[in-house]
Amino acid sequence: MFHVHQVESLDHPDLAPYRTMRRPQDHHRQGIFVAEGEKVVRRLLQSDFGVVSLLIPAAWLDKLAPLLEPRPENIPVYIADKPTLETLTGFSFYQGVLGVGKIPRSADLGDVLERSPKPLLLVALDSLTNAENLGVVVRNCTALGVHGLLVSETCSSPYLRRSVRSSMGGIFSLPAVQTTSLVDTLRQLHAQGICCIAAHPRPESKPLWASDLTRDVCLVFGSEGYGISEPVLQACDETVAAPMTTVIDSLNVGSATAVFLYEVLRQRQGNEARS
Repeated sequence: MFHVHQVESLDHPDLAPYRTMRRPQDHHRQGIFVAEGEKVVRRLLQSDFGVVSLLIPAAWLDKLAPLLEPRPENIPVYIADKPTLETLTGFSFYQGVLGVGKIPRSADLGDVLERSPKPLLLVALDSLTNAENLGVVVRNCTALGVHGLLVSETCSSPYLRRSVRSSMGGIFSLPAVQTTSLVDTLRQLHAQGICCIAAHPRPESKPLWASDLTRDVCLVFGSEGYGISEPVLQACDETVAAPMTTVIDSLNVGSATAVFLYEVLRQRQGNEARS
């Protein structure tokens, strides 16, 4: 369900989340996030996430109505022209489609492990701080079959506006487990027979293709500047690297996750073909 409001004043209290888009930490404390762009808003409306409101140009109302009508909430849809929206948000954007969603509770790791098909494929992030990079990682995970994302206690939230946008709404369909101690969580996975593999360019690291990725695995990726912290490395079962030329010694974490996850897909599809 939905009900429509024509925006007459940018000072309306219900528009506060849109006026404060550049203060994502405030949104996180309130348990909300901003979805930006037509595809992301569509995926929000198609998801199980709670929806607080939409702010859109009038031309988008008929296009989004089929997704709004089945929603269990009675969603306020605020209508404004694009110049007004750009005044409100402080920047120019092509479609002018915005929404506010509710951040869900952290997924339960036990539930993720129980409900996911075998072999398991998890991704863990240690101290990733760039929202765009985090969003790209989420997008890669949803595109390449990851069953769950483990977000460390020192990692940015995957529900920051720029992360949600970079993920293209992938976070709406990827179970995200917020850990209180990534080290303890990796030890828990190890105890359940899940191999924790650190993506880390150490001299002794295995080449990526030499690691058996057809078993239950959790791939661990580190921060943009410092990689994986030593305590997290010590909690992993092995370190693996994607060999490259001597000119560049590492990839952006978004690129690295795509390379690693594609190798998982390649090995597992090859294993199925041999069965």
